[in-house]
Amino acid sequence: MELLLIRHALPERRELVDGPADPALAEAGRAQAQLLADYLATEQIHALYASPMRRARETAEPVARSQRLEIVVEDGVAEWDRESNEYIPVEELKKAGDPRWQQMVTGDWSDRDVTPAEFQAIVVEAVERVVAAHPSQKVAIVCHGGVVNVYLSHVLGLPEPSMFFYPNYTSIHRIAAARSGERSIIAVNETAHLRGSGLHSELHRG
Repeated sequence: MELLLIRHALPERRELVDGPADPALAEAGRAQAQLLADYLATEQIHALYASPMRRARETAEPVARSQRLEIVVEDGVAEWDRESNEYIPVEELKKAGDPRWQQMVTGDWSDRDVTPAEFQAIVVEAVERVVAAHPSQKVAIVCHGGVVNVYLSHVLGLPEPSMFFYPNYTSIHRIAAARSGERSIIAVNETAHLRGSGLHSELHRG
C-alpha cells in the first residue's frame, strides 16, 4: 500500500492563559489546504485520517470533499505539544530569534511531556495500525511536523527519534508499505501544489 503523511496547513498564531491552544487555520493555510486537495484530485485515495487537532482536521476537509471521503480521527498522530497553551508558527520564531527556535534546531526535548522514544512509539503504533487496515490501498494521514519526523526516523532506522528536517505546510511524504513489513520512502516534502502560489514557508524561500 501507499501511505501519504501530510503536514497540516499554516495555522493562526494563538496564545492562551489556560488550556490547549489548538488553533484554526490562517487564511493562507486555508488556501494551502485547497491547493493540496486540488493536487490530490488526480489520485484515488481510499481512506483519509487526521490528527484530532483542529489544524489537521481543517487541512483534511477540502481533501475529504474532493475525494468524497469521511475523515477518520486518529488520536495517535496528534503532535507532541497537543496540550500546549500556545502555537507560534516556526517562521515567526526564527525571524524573532526566539530561543524556542534554537530548541527545535538542536532537538532539545527538555520541556516536553513525553520523551522522543515515547512519542515515536505512539506515532509508529498508530501509523502501522492504519497501514494494516488498508492493504493494497492508498491512504492519507494529515498530521504534524513532529509526527512526520519521528515516523521517517523509524523508517530510516535512525538510532534515536530525530527532528532532522523541516516539513513544509501541506507537504506530502510518501511511503510504500509492504505486507512483509518493509517500509520504503518514495518522496519527502512534496510541495508541487504550492509552486507559484506564494504560499511556501518562509524557511523555503530565498
